Amino acid sequence: MSGIMDFLPRYQQFELEISQHHQFVKDLMIYADQVEKKLQQENADLRRQLQEAKFDLEDATNSRRDLQQRLITAEARAGFVSQDEGESQGRKPYVVLLLDGNGLLFKEDYVKLGREGGAQAAIDLRNVIAAQCNDTTGEIKVITKIYVDAVGLSRLLRSCGSASSAGCVREFMLGFSQAETSFDFIDVGDHGDQVRLKLTDSASWHLKDSDCKQILLGVSHDRGFTPFIEGVVAEEELNKRVTVLEGQPTHQKIRSTGVNIIAFDRIFRADAPADKPPPPRSNTSSSSAAVSTPESVPAAPASIPAAATSAPMTWATITRKATPPPVITLPIPLKTAAPARSVSANKTPPQPNWNPGPRGLDAPIPLNQSVLDTVKKRKESSKLCNNHYLRGPCTKGDDCCFEHNYKPNKEELNAIAFLARLNPCTSGQECDVDNCIYGHHCPSVVNNVCVHPFCKFRAEEHPPGTKYKFPRE
Repeated sequence: MSGIMDFLPRYQQFELEISQHHQFVKDLMIYADQVEKKLQQENADLRRQLQEAKFDLEDATNSRRDLQQRLITAEARAGFVSQDEGESQGRKPYVVLLLDGNGLLFKEDYVKLGREGGAQAAIDLRNVIAAQCNDTTGEIKVITKIYVDAVGLSRLLRSCGSASSAGCVREFMLGFSQAETSFDFIDVGDHGDQVRLKLTDSASWHLKDSDCKQILLGVSHDRGFTPFIEGVVAEEELNKRVTVLEGQPTHQKIRSTGVNIIAFDRIFRADAPADKPPPPRSNTSSSSAAVSTPESVPAAPASIPAAATSAPMTWATITRKATPPPVITLPIPLKTAAPARSVSANKTPPQPNWNPGPRGLDAPIPLNQSVLDTVKKRKESSKLCNNHYLRGPCTKGDDCCFEHNYKPNKEELNAIAFLARLNPCTSGQECDVDNCIYGHHCPSVVNNVCVHPFCKFRAEEHPPGTKYKFPRE
């Protein structure tokens, strides 16, 4: 039999194996701990990246909607331009004068010369614009449309003690129209507000044409044009392209809109006639009708250094007698702006009583009109960024072309929100974005009339039976 000490080597071998087993377990636990910590860190990083991705996705969605809205706006403003490149190459810039011939009267010494005086008046008007546009190459075209009730104009001149006869008036109109191919006297008769309707419709059409560089409106006497001018002044891009041409003093309501004003008192009469209503006119079969009735009646013409002559009319005599044009520059120089029209603060446009769809009506925004006007008058890069101030911060950062550093007050934020809402949401009533800053129905409906001059909302986004203050295409 072996002794007890014979087991000692075997015991020592067993003890070594036990020690190695414990070390293996320790190493395995250390490794598992390291792997677990690494996985936890990677999991935390992935969660953070997922959250950032969600924010980026939301910003990308908002940016896409913003870009879609800009595209809609650009298409709306450029929709009237032909897509045919060959056709667009033949277009040229032009200036248009749209005059109310029964309110803005040419001086009497033009009218009493008949056809010769009309041609002279046309040349003077053309020179006033063309000479100041450096029109040496003929690039700037001048278009003039004068809307008038010819018979009513003759009777108006007689009521003011003018020596011009009906025959002189008609000859004057013919001479004016024949002197320039783009000059027209248009007799619309006495059918109510035809002069006003035709003039505003024509102005709206030219405002949509990017080739039209300036529109002169000869409507200073008639406050009935105030709503149309207010709509134009509200749009910064349109306001700088429109000027009211002043004969007799501009009506206070028109002046209070802040529209650009310039006087042409060397060609048109500046004095208001005595308050002498024209005598009633019996119904006849004449092709022309009674005078249109602006709020104030224009003045009797003052004399200018021109005299009638018995010599036959020729282009030499016309150009020799042409009066020197008054000096202006384009864009038209402005008179000192009148104080802004007073409005009630915190006015909110009345909400229409209707249900536009699943989303319903947007909540009304209280407005201070003077603050709204100030925000709208900001130019170019000083315009406030809708996304930054209403949803912020703007994801474009320094690449954004709008202002981010201004600190608007509550009334200014309301104005920004209202202006953003003038742009239709691309999802309309199906929009499910709680903080959507765009409009889901037309916010410009007041007393069932859409008062926006260039409303971007579709007809179905207005209450049923809505009338439009300005023509829609």
